[in-house]
Amino acid sequence: MINKANRKARCLFYILLFSLCIIGCSNRKQPAPVQELYQGKSYTDYQASAYKGKSYVVAKGDTLFSIAWFSGNDYRDLAALNKIKAPFNIYPGQTITLKSPRNSIRQKSQVKTGTTSKIITNQVVDVPVKQAYGESEQNVNSNSNESVIGKFPYQVKRWSWPTQKPVTKGFSAKDDGNKGLDFSGKLGSPILAAADGKVVYTGKALRGFGQLVIIKHTEAYLSAYAHNDKLLVKEQQWVKRGQQIAKMGSSGTDKVKLHFEVRYKGKSINPLNYLPQR
Repeated sequence: MINKANRKARCLFYILLFSLCIIGCSNRKQPAPVQELYQGKSYTDYQASAYKGKSYVVAKGDTLFSIAWFSGNDYRDLAALNKIKAPFNIYPGQTITLKSPRNSIRQKSQVKTGTTSKIITNQVVDVPVKQAYGESEQNVNSNSNESVIGKFPYQVKRWSWPTQKPVTKGFSAKDDGNKGLDFSGKLGSPILAAADGKVVYTGKALRGFGQLVIIKHTEAYLSAYAHNDKLLVKEQQWVKRGQQIAKMGSSGTDKVKLHFEVRYKGKSINPLNYLPQR
């Protein structure tokens, strides 16, 4: 009898407890709390929003080059399409057309570029750039070795890894996918130039990339190195493959990492198609 009474009491207790839980949930106006992940804006957030239409309205701090970078265009195509002449000055509130009804604006040559790619490049020499690349290419630092290197080559002779740290996120061609490779690492880990070239941008004006270095390798190829802690090169400086250009950091993101991109005529391409096998 005592055991039956105890079992009955326990059953009543559980039923009462269950009822209280239901009442509590029904009175709750907010959903049950869950663990929140990092909600900060990233480069993919910006790429997937304002730059995906047929046009873009210039905001304060934008340059023609930053608009071209985020929209996946070549800045020279945008300049020609919008009839913007050097030094490519733009102003807040100006509408920039991003897409042309034609397949191409400039004539393209049949010269191959890249040691592991079949993509063709054009041979048009850059006009002097001020706002597109930052400083005018006419104002080259006298200490640079441009006189030794000369103009941009037709092809990239050799690519190498920008860091020896492991890849944590690969490339994705989807609209909201990762447009390059992400590497984990420690604060201050060395970041290396992936190929010979000229530094055409340093700074943090491109939202979501933090401290950024962009290197031009040929008339068609660029590489970018984002989220750096410290930059070790300046605009207009020529660099060699394997030369340290920055120190790894967490600028513009929530953890220490390197985001690395390779772009052909403004279009994101998979860096693994160019980098040697480890």
